[in-house]
Amino acid sequence: MTATIHSITGRHTPSLDPMLALVASDMNRVNAVILDRMQSEIPLIPELAGHLIAGGGKRMRPMLTLACARLLDYPGDRHHKLAAAVEFIHTATLLHDDVVDGSDMRRGKTAANLIFGNPAAVLVGDFLFSRSFELMVEDGSLKVLKILSGASAVIAEGEVNQLTAQRRIETSEGRYLEIIGAKTAALFAAACKIAAVVAEREADEMTLDSYGRNLGIAFQLVDDAIDYASDGATMGKDMGDDFRDGKMTLPVILAHSRGNSDEKQFWRQAMLGNRISDDDLAYAKTLLSQYHCIEDTVDRARHYGQMAIDSIAHFPASDAKAALTEAVEFAISRAY
Repeated sequence: MTATIHSITGRHTPSLDPMLALVASDMNRVNAVILDRMQSEIPLIPELAGHLIAGGGKRMRPMLTLACARLLDYPGDRHHKLAAAVEFIHTATLLHDDVVDGSDMRRGKTAANLIFGNPAAVLVGDFLFSRSFELMVEDGSLKVLKILSGASAVIAEGEVNQLTAQRRIETSEGRYLEIIGAKTAALFAAACKIAAVVAEREADEMTLDSYGRNLGIAFQLVDDAIDYASDGATMGKDMGDDFRDGKMTLPVILAHSRGNSDEKQFWRQAMLGNRISDDDLAYAKTLLSQYHCIEDTVDRARHYGQMAIDSIAHFPASDAKAALTEAVEFAISRAY
């Protein structure tokens, strides 16, 4: 029987707690690998990396690797180093993203690039990428190496695609989905898929890829809705960052397409950076509400979330399946 995403006001508030409980012992080993491999004789490297790695992140991506391995009853330990590699890739992309975006906050703390400078943040990001590839090579699987290295390349392509779409009001919903499918969902998909590789369950590789990819798209859709629908504390960054940066996220794409000529002109000027005051942000949020753009963005997230759940529907009931299902519900619930 296929599960469905229940009403967020229903039986309980979804969380990652079931997944964390499921993989707690495995995660301890992953964290040990992370702490060991972020060390260097150059003190700035572990200091800067530790600022972000110890900064309160959910570790969702490596937990997905571990939970998917549990789903497949994998008895070994190869997934520990690979989950650490996944986290290093994610952390490296965050360091680079914050430099590109000129971010002030990350996970509720001052962004590393503001404390240590842009050059240091970029170079430590490069170091973490290198560490991730060391871990992949140590695993010895060319298939794993291809999956994770391919995901790293796709993430970079997605970021460049987003950069070239920035402040371009004509950006389509299709291009937006291409961007988030690359910059966010690719690593979710790879994190899940490698569990099937180490478990030698080739038939489940694309199943878990689909689960992770659809979860990643849902996750990013909610992130983009939250940027206009919450205070900054919810995401650990300044509210309205996407608006000020001229990022063409789905709420803006929908509002622009649904607005009248004056409203379209407002969005054009806003995305060009000519209308970025607090009053402009307030007006933008009014338009998003008027045209139901936040609700529709979250509805699309629910659609992709349901596809993620459907991907693993054929697996027998288990704690791992329940945790992976609730992880999807958690991703959606962040919008409320």
